[in-house]
Amino acid sequence: MRFHRSADPQFGNSTVKRELRFNRGYLTSIYSGMERNLQIPWQEDCYMDLKSTSPKSETRKKMEDAGWLHRHQKSLQRFVSVSLLVDVVNHMRKSEQLSAEDASVIQARGSLEDKVHTLVELLRISDPQGSAFQAYLQNSYPNEYSLITLHDSVVQQHKNALLKRADTESLNHRLTNHSPAPTLLLVEGVSDLQQREHDLIQVSVNRGLGPLHGRPLGLDRLLAPLTRVSTAPRVTLTVGVAGSGKSRLVHQFVRLWSSGKIYPDLSLVIPVACWELSSFDRLSVERILRSVVPYDNVDVILNGGACKVLLIFDGLEEFRSPLDFSEAPTTSDPRRELLVSDLITNIVRGNLLPGVTLWLLSRPGVGSKVPAGLVDRVTEVPPFEHTHVQNYLTNYLTHSQENSHTPSRPSTPSVPRSHTSKDSSHHVWDHLRSHKPLLILCSVPGICRIVTATLSRLLWAELEDTPLPRTLTEIYAHYCWPQLSSADFPGGSIRKPLTTLGRMAFYSLLRRRHTFSEAELRAYGVDVPPSQGTLAHRVLQREQSWSSECVSWRFVHTSVQEFLSALFYYTSSRRGMFDLFSESGVSWPRIGFPSHYRAALQKSNTATNGNLDLFMRFLSGLLSPAMGALLGGALSAGREEQVTQRSMAMTLLQNTVAGSGGEAVSMRSVATVACLAELQQGEWLRSVEEDLTGCRLRGKLKGGVCAVLAYLLQVSDACADETHLSNCLDSASLKRLLPQLLYCGKLRMENNEFKDDTMELLGSLLSAKDCHIQSMSLADSSISSKGIKPLSRALLVNRTLTVLDLHGNNIGTKGAKILAEALKLNQVIVSINLQSNSIEDEGARALAEVLQSNRKLISLNVQKNSIGSDGVKRIADSLKKNQILQDLNVSSNHLGDLGTVALAQALVVNHTLRTLSLQSNSVSDKGMKALTQALRSNKGLTSLNLRENSIGVEGAKAIARALQENNTLKELDLTANLLHDEGVTAIAGAVKANRALRSLHLQWNFIKGGAAKALAQSLQSNTSIQLLDLQENALGDDGVVSLAGALKENTSLAVLHLQGVSAGKAGAVALAEALMVNQTLHTLDLRGNSIGMGGAKALSSALKTNRSLRSLNLQENSLGMDGAIFIATALRGNHQLTYINLQGNGIGESGAKVVSDAIRADASECVVDI
Repeated sequence: MRFHRSADPQFGNSTVKRELRFNRGYLTSIYSGMERNLQIPWQEDCYMDLKSTSPKSETRKKMEDAGWLHRHQKSLQRFVSVSLLVDVVNHMRKSEQLSAEDASVIQARGSLEDKVHTLVELLRISDPQGSAFQAYLQNSYPNEYSLITLHDSVVQQHKNALLKRADTESLNHRLTNHSPAPTLLLVEGVSDLQQREHDLIQVSVNRGLGPLHGRPLGLDRLLAPLTRVSTAPRVTLTVGVAGSGKSRLVHQFVRLWSSGKIYPDLSLVIPVACWELSSFDRLSVERILRSVVPYDNVDVILNGGACKVLLIFDGLEEFRSPLDFSEAPTTSDPRRELLVSDLITNIVRGNLLPGVTLWLLSRPGVGSKVPAGLVDRVTEVPPFEHTHVQNYLTNYLTHSQENSHTPSRPSTPSVPRSHTSKDSSHHVWDHLRSHKPLLILCSVPGICRIVTATLSRLLWAELEDTPLPRTLTEIYAHYCWPQLSSADFPGGSIRKPLTTLGRMAFYSLLRRRHTFSEAELRAYGVDVPPSQGTLAHRVLQREQSWSSECVSWRFVHTSVQEFLSALFYYTSSRRGMFDLFSESGVSWPRIGFPSHYRAALQKSNTATNGNLDLFMRFLSGLLSPAMGALLGGALSAGREEQVTQRSMAMTLLQNTVAGSGGEAVSMRSVATVACLAELQQGEWLRSVEEDLTGCRLRGKLKGGVCAVLAYLLQVSDACADETHLSNCLDSASLKRLLPQLLYCGKLRMENNEFKDDTMELLGSLLSAKDCHIQSMSLADSSISSKGIKPLSRALLVNRTLTVLDLHGNNIGTKGAKILAEALKLNQVIVSINLQSNSIEDEGARALAEVLQSNRKLISLNVQKNSIGSDGVKRIADSLKKNQILQDLNVSSNHLGDLGTVALAQALVVNHTLRTLSLQSNSVSDKGMKALTQALRSNKGLTSLNLRENSIGVEGAKAIARALQENNTLKELDLTANLLHDEGVTAIAGAVKANRALRSLHLQWNFIKGGAAKALAQSLQSNTSIQLLDLQENALGDDGVVSLAGALKENTSLAVLHLQGVSAGKAGAVALAEALMVNQTLHTLDLRGNSIGMGGAKALSSALKTNRSLRSLNLQENSLGMDGAIFIATALRGNHQLTYINLQGNGIGESGAKVVSDAIRADASECVVDI
């Protein structure tokens, strides 16, 4: 594009030609509407020539050598402000570098960045080197000039240094690469449980599951506004338990930013490992920045208001002094030195570095110390899901197998050829699934690595008569000493490092220190760096600062520190005379292991935040029989001593648990029960679990049983999907269990006779901030209208409960109104069951109002509530507006034809309702005609239940007409009506053409052979019906023979119910012949007929050929012993049947033996009821 300018007073009489490239969209926007000719008028004396877009060679050469302008164009566009741009344009006009027309062109651009871009392009025409512009900035705006000139070089230097450090750390910890990259969940805040409890207690209580309401958040969105109207966060807090991968997230973020893949608008990302700052007593902001970004000219960026800087503090729990936002002195002086924790609080408050964005990472307990009002965004590192654990297992074992014949680190064992990685992975996974406490803890990536490495190594070692570890203590013992199971393992290799590394682990745990300098290691007698093959080499890992050569050491996971602490305490307490919790040794005498164990238990139960819970669990686990066999010899502990210690510990633990029986079960009590489990003294636990699964807990929830039950709620398979506490709870036991029930996902508390005061407790349970309950059943619990009040109040604040079952109570009309008011505001519950609650028409009207405003409820059950036509009319009117409800059950009420007509009118408009149940509502042909008329136009309903009504032949004909037009209804239940042959024949005619219906129930409808023949004809052409139920109709052999003939051609029917249809031998023979051909039928029910031995013989022959039938019911068919023998013969040849019922056939003991032998020999997976 050429820009010709004729004579202009500012430039003399000579014609000046300039070359300028313009954005096509920009030209279109400014000059839209102009004629599409080749020359567009510019002003009176200039025009634009569109014939050529190539600059002259002389000008092109100048542009390629663009100098300062070219090198700093991006910085100019980024950092030139509006006021600076105005001054530059005015100065350039005065110096005749720009004309008035140029200024107009700049002004016409949209964004500030585009304006600066145009300015640069125009200046490059008259001054390609940008000398005048550069000189003006240097003299008039020195700070901005320095920023523009130095920014990119400083940033690139910083990025290169970070990338180098990140790559080094990746090599040092390459074994962690088997696990998936950590992700983030956006959460509302730190929960009460996270604030109060030890990391692994949190994991156990939550069963290894993440937060309920977390939303996935990628690193590319971590610091970005979440909506168009929101702003970017200044302070972002990320919490995660130890070993969850927080530091890996920081490394991942730094690598992505340094590579230019995320946040290009950030000038600096400054990661700071808090363990490095904790080595200082006092610091100033100036000193911190000087140490973490030690580059020349970095002040230009840090002081530049236009620059965005991210400061990352990784590991807030590493500070020696706790964060105290209430007492920390306030300062805004960057040179003032404060305690490190006080300095951080001032930075977070914005008193220091107010323009810097902060990303804080810590364990949950410490993260909760940051006031919520100062945090703009909270995220959480989610735990491993089961699929993650499985994938990690597979990746780890595959990697180990690939490197089994190459030099590798000692921690990576070689895989014997007798094992494949897939076999080993399945074996380890099955072991974890059978030991749920281990599987739950594997949701922590750091622990998953330890457990996987240990179990895999033991599996590959192929030690005979050595079972895989079942407790956490066994796992960690094998992890620390891989050769522990070998016969020649030297005991000194355990005792010696415990005096150094174990001592450091224990006393650092008491001070909550998890990172150590090299000087601290040497002070405890630990070699630095640790020699290869030593315990320290296996359990310590090296950490290096982001910005310096500063180095620290930490245990591979905090749980390893707690294990070694327990082992040190155990060995020291056997001969110690003073309290080991005092490192100085100055204390009252404490002689004997029992005294020390009792002191440790007392210390653990009184420790804040459960800081010593895992330590106590390991200490108890060291006394188990399995650990006695492993370590007894190495620690010189005789068998008799071990038994004495174990008995003492079990008694003390049981008494501690039992002594807390009158109070609410605390996490400390649950942790004590976990110590019993780790001790492998589980008789009490097994007894309570058997009572739980057998629903025999009534009257037993006293003493310590509630604490044991609370532990089982976390780890028992019986509570994995649903916690069943029916018929066993009263007010006292519920009160004791209340803190633990918070974390159950699905809770069944049926038939418990909850009184009004008990309902207050349940209301408080659902109102709690940490409530995890998503489904609750309180059926048949005598809940009254008064008792429903606290439950309704709780629904106003609860955000987790989605399913509520209240059937079989007595809330009445008043209770229904109270509940309805809560449901109008609740936007979480999706399903509610109010069956058998006597809510009547008035209660139905209240629920109808709910349907007009609630936008979440998709299932409503008001069966058996004495609702009449008036109440259902109100519900029907609401359905005309409601577009959410999908399942409505109004069975066993008093709708009659009037109510049915009202619902039919709603179905003409409503196309979102999927299931409608009108069973036992006195619906006659009149109501049926209105309903079927609606079905002709309705496009949503898929299931319609009309059982036990008064629908006759005319109603059946109306249904038939509707089925010929409707193409959405899939399930139709007309059981126990008055259809007779004529009505069913009409329906059969419609089924020929209908291709939507999948299930048709016609039992108890006075059907005979004629209707059966009509249905058989339909089945010959129909390819959609999968279930046909004709029970208790007098079809006779003729009808059954007709249906059997259809089965020879039908390719869709899978389930056929012919119970009590008066079938004899002839019908059975016909069915047998059909089974020789049919390949789709998998369930055949012939209960209550008379097929006899002859029918059994025919079916037996068919079963030897048929490969589709899975379930066959021949109950009460007069088979006799001979018939049973025929069936047994079929079982020897057919391996497809999984269930067969031969009850009530007079088989006798001999026939039963024949069948049993056949099952054991050839059909072991087939269940036979004899």
